[in-house]
Formats: sequence, structure tokens, C-alpha cells
Amino acid sequence: MIYNVTIDRTLFRLDVDLDRESGSWHCLLDGREVHIDAVATQPYVLSLLIAGKAYQIRRERIGPDLQVWVGDDSYTAEVSDPRSLRSRKSRADSGKGPRPLVAPMPGKVVRFLVAENSAVETGQGVVVVEAMKMQNEIKSPKKGIVLKLSVAEGAAVNAGDVLAIVE
Repeated sequence: MIYNVTIDRTLFRLDVDLDRESGSWHCLLDGREVHIDAVATQPYVLSLLIAGKAYQIRRERIGPDLQVWVGDDSYTAEVSDPRSLRSRKSRADSGKGPRPLVAPMPGKVVRFLVAENSAVETGQGVVVVEAMKMQNEIKSPKKGIVLKLSVAEGAAVNAGDVLAIVE
């Protein structure tokens, strides 16, 4: 399962798979392997063991925001499945904060239509991805500045991979 996780306006990609034989989770955070043991101790509370260090994570909804507590520290969080149409629509509708442009399907990045730090309008083409011999233009979800181009031209991408970030 692949998730886009935003913590205090910083975007992370989390890829988790359950190993059914051992019952353990295989986790990649932004492509780096992370060893995590997790146990749900109460509703909305997780006990995590990450690299030998224990954390208690609690989540709660405060108004429209999701808050995650790590000990006494609070963080605003957003979790979405990049392959979900509902997630893509909600990201496009929100004008606040950085928004990732994600690959809708596996393919190859053909070219970028703008450079980093370029101003873009809502609906303006940012990157072209070729999938199944068809070229698809991925458009900006909002008016803003292209903060980062996350992949190189010619790179192979999977569904849900972040191609660029617009703020």
C-alpha cells in the first residue's frame, strides 16, 4: 500500500507491505527501508518501535485537521492514497500548502513543460508521462510556484509516484 503523508506541510511517501508469513511490516519511507514494529494499544493509539527506540503515537481530529501526537509534541497530518480518485480531487480542491503532482499510472516521464521555481496557473501542464503509447499531460492542481521536480526526464514511474510539487 502506498500513501502520501504530509506532516506539518512536509510531504513523505510511505510504502508498506505486510509479510503474511512473519506478520511483520516491510516499510519504505521516501525509498529508504525503515524497520518498524507497531502495536495498537488503544483506539487511535499506536506503540511503535523504530530502530530500537519506542514511541507512543496518538491521533485525534481537531476541527477539519488531523493531529498526531508523538509524546507531548503535536503535528498536523494528512494521509492519502495517491491512487484514490477521492484523494486526488480533495488535493486539487485545496489551495493551501504544497501539492504533489502524482503519476496516475505507471509510465515514463517524457518531458517537463516548466522548470523548477516557475510560476504556474491552475490546470497548466507541468509534466508529460507516456503510458501504453499514449502521452498524458499532468496539470497543476493550483496556481503557484513549482518547488521541485522530483524525477528526471526519461525516468520510469509507478502509479502514485510524486513527479513535482507545486506551492
